[in-house]
Amino acid sequence: MAIKGGGFSRKSSASDKIPDSSLADIAFLLLIFFMVTTVFRTDKEQDIIWPQAEATEKIDEKRDDILNIWLTQGGEVFINDQPLTMNQVRPIVAPLYSASDRRLVVSIRSDRDVPYRLVDEMQEQLKAAGVVRVVFATELEQRMTRARR
Repeated sequence: MAIKGGGFSRKSSASDKIPDSSLADIAFLLLIFFMVTTVFRTDKEQDIIWPQAEATEKIDEKRDDILNIWLTQGGEVFINDQPLTMNQVRPIVAPLYSASDRRLVVSIRSDRDVPYRLVDEMQEQLKAAGVVRVVFATELEQRMTRARR
């Protein structure tokens, strides 16, 4: 008479659970990968001569709530390092300002030799966009910012 199954039984059987002992290691490696490969956006500094000011005030806003607009002597306008014309300022700034719940501060950064008509035209474009918080960057502000870094 033959023994059915040979009298041997398996001590372990196939598990229906997914092994999770190495999930923490995988998550940690993914975190390191994304931290190393992330590129942080920085504003490209324009080569300008800053206007003089007797006194200035530090803007106490988060960096995300400040929109830098650069004006050059030649009438070139840059928003987020993108060259634009003066007529393109209002259609771009108006939705940004309304989307920020009116927290957005527009910082006009221009060379001190920029003709006033360009600065005035920029102010008119910003007024047409509904922006009420506008500041002008100066040399004194730049020195204060560099000293804090």
